[in-house]
Amino acid sequence: ASHTALLNLIAMPPAFLDACLSDNSSEAERLLGVPLDPELFGRKDLLGRRLQQIQEEPDYQPWSLRAIVLRETNEMVGRIGFHTRPNPDYLAALAPNAVEFGYEIYTPFRRRGYAEEACRGMMTWASQQPGVERFVLSISPQNTPSLRLAEKLGFTRIGEWMDEEDGLE
Repeated sequence: ASHTALLNLIAMPPAFLDACLSDNSSEAERLLGVPLDPELFGRKDLLGRRLQQIQEEPDYQPWSLRAIVLRETNEMVGRIGFHTRPNPDYLAALAPNAVEFGYEIYTPFRRRGYAEEACRGMMTWASQQPGVERFVLSISPQNTPSLRLAEKLGFTRIGEWMDEEDGLE
């Protein structure tokens, strides 16, 4: 697990993802060691996709999803993770030697700085890994809080595209 001043960024192992996909929340909580926010179970598509990636490419595991856990209370406040390992083909033209990541802070925990701290923690970890020189975020033009955070983190707009699941980013 990685950590920041306030947060633990705990890797979600395959057994945990499988328990979530099977609606076995008590087993999932046991495996992760923290109570789970119900919002996590609303993203089974994402959990299933990441589990499949780990099964197909075990080296992806450390890049995959992590729970964002408030250390002081042991509450899961969100999730964060990289979409792939570094330097995937789909980023080669726009951002070579990059890795894309995404995050979500659950509704009751928003506007407290957890997203910024978790992003900085993951970027620090990833920048210590071979082959990572830059980072990519894909954000909806309507997601003002994430756009502001990206700007605060030093990101600049490099393009836009239509995501099959999320629309314009």
